[in-house]
Formats: sequence, structure tokens, C-alpha cells
Amino acid sequence: MSKRNSQSAKTAARERLRIEREREAKRAKTKRQIVVACSIVGVLAIAGGIGYAVVQANKPDDWEAAKSAKLVEPANTSGKDGTTVVIGKDSAKKTLAVYEDPRCPACAQFEQTLGSTIHKDVEDGKYKLQFVGATFIDGNVPGEGSKNALSALGAALNVSSDAFLDYKTALYSAKYHPDETDDKFKDDDYLIKVADTVDALKGNKTFQKAVKDGTYDKWALLMAEKFDADGKKYDFRGTPTLLMDGKKVTGSDGQSAPGTLADYTKAIDAALKG
Repeated sequence: MSKRNSQSAKTAARERLRIEREREAKRAKTKRQIVVACSIVGVLAIAGGIGYAVVQANKPDDWEAAKSAKLVEPANTSGKDGTTVVIGKDSAKKTLAVYEDPRCPACAQFEQTLGSTIHKDVEDGKYKLQFVGATFIDGNVPGEGSKNALSALGAALNVSSDAFLDYKTALYSAKYHPDETDDKFKDDDYLIKVADTVDALKGNKTFQKAVKDGTYDKWALLMAEKFDADGKKYDFRGTPTLLMDGKKVTGSDGQSAPGTLADYTKAIDAALKG
């Protein structure tokens, strides 16, 4: 090989090496840019996630929001904020007030034992029935089921008084009433499932929408406030509690609501004469 050809080959080799190094440098630069860009996106995503989490943490839950929501009173109510729920014939001279918490196991037992008797007495015009709902178990156990079931009862009351009574019976039934520590009533779908056993509520889209939208959530909270206020006024805290003319209707122990038909009949007859 001539000296001239040898020199040309070396020059060409150096040029190829230079071009390859430039390409490698460009690839490395591009890679660094991609890594930096991904890191920035990752940081922004983390920051955004943290920001979202902070916003969500500071956002009031549904029940906190319900406190400042517009009040929707169910039909078939009266009084301040629609919290007076009285069912029965106008000719009935006396009114039996029943205070119950939807999650209360004693209330469930009371309804299973005496609910049908009370409903018949109301139908016969023996007395009117006033319902006052409580939600204190949600704070004690805790949970949301008492409030949610009370709101659903408001939706049933908006359909009719009979739908309300039948739905209350179903919620307290042995088949559907959960253990006190099992917060099943917080689940709208479960409340609707129970409602589907009531003719007036089965497949009732208006009722179902009200339950899912929490239409009567604020009403439920105000009803619970009425329970608290009445408890202070008439000196009671638990459920079930029965009052007639502001006086407790109790069983043989003189403290608790009647637990048997015999005790109930005796106590009611005495209260009606008083």
C-alpha cells in the first residue's frame, strides 16, 4: 500500500470515529433529557396526588355537607323543619310518640313484638302515632347507618304514610335488621333491597333516587336534633322510648318501654285514661 493511500485510510477512520462519537453524544443527551422530563412529570404527579389527597382530606364528608345543604322536607310531615311525623285518624284524641334509632337492637325487638299491635291501634283510631328518629348509635359504635336509614325513611314518608310504616317494619324485621355493630344501613343498595319488599316502594325510581342522592339527609340530621331536644325535655336518652302526653309509657319495670303484649296493653290503657 502506498504512503498516500495509508494516510487517506487513517483520515477516513478518524472521521468515522468522530461521527460515531457525535452520534453517541446526541443519544446520551437525548436520554438525559428524557430522564429529566420523566422525573419532572413524576414529581408533578406526586405533587398533584398529594394536593388531591389534601383537598379530599379537607373536603367535608356527605354528612358534614348535609348540615349546610338546603332542607327538603318529606311530604306527610308538619312542624318545624318537617320533623313532626304524626300518623293516624284525626278523631283520635291522644298521640303516642315513639322514639327509635334505626340501628337499635332493642327497637328491632320492640317492633317485631309490638309493631303490628301499634299499627292496628292506629288504624282503629285508638291513638295517633308520632315517630321521632335518633342517630346516637352512629356516634357510639360508630358508623353512618342510623342517619342513612333515617334519611331513607324520609324518602319512604315522602311516598306515603303507609309506605313509611311498612318500610320501618321491614327495616326492623328479623330478616333485615343487622347486628348493632354491623353498619349495613350505611349501604344505599341494602336499604333499597329492603324497600323492594314493600309494595309502594318496590322499583320506585323516585324513592331510589332520593336514597342515593341523600335528598333527606339534612332532614334526618334535624330529626336527630329533635330527639336530643325531646330527650332533655322529658328526661330520656335511650331507645325505644314511648311518651303519651309528655309522660313515659313503660313496662312492668317502670323504666323501659313495654316488652310484651300484656305489658304494652296495660300501659297503653292506663295512658289513654290518664
